[in-house]
Amino acid sequence: MLTLADVDALAAGAHAGQLDKIGEPYIGHLRAVSAGLAPFGVGLQMAGLLHDVLEDTELGADDLLRAGVPLGVVATVRRVTKEPGVAYRAMLQQITTDHSATLLKIADNAHNSLPARAARLAAPERERLAARYRAARELLWPAASPADVRAIVEIVNPSLLVELTGLDAAVDLDG
Repeated sequence: MLTLADVDALAAGAHAGQLDKIGEPYIGHLRAVSAGLAPFGVGLQMAGLLHDVLEDTELGADDLLRAGVPLGVVATVRRVTKEPGVAYRAMLQQITTDHSATLLKIADNAHNSLPARAARLAAPERERLAARYRAARELLWPAASPADVRAIVEIVNPSLLVELTGLDAAVDLDG
């Protein structure tokens, strides 16, 4: 049975030499996303480690299956993988139809929205991405329970808790 450490090694190998938007080794982003998914089990943590492998590496879904990655994990990774010709908003709407994919994308968004990471980007790029990530949260967060969103955000990016307070209040008023 493949362990979380095995999947971490697979992701590290697949993304070897890749850097994120701020010039850090890409595996750091993947590990942060995975860590945010710890409350939801090892399968979702594995998906967090692999969430960009299909779009950013030579590995395909069949390669992951052959490596022993569980089918459910591969399915979640496929759900969050950008498809050619699909607009970002449409992709997010598709993601919100699946609970695991929604939680994964919330963790990804939370890490990408970290103030310390954003501060290292040029102002125009920082502002563009902040607007994109904020709009994504408007779709993603209502698709999960506030408790699930809070569990992820507390681990990955506590600065977003202020936004969750508004979501909590909206849910309380409606519930």
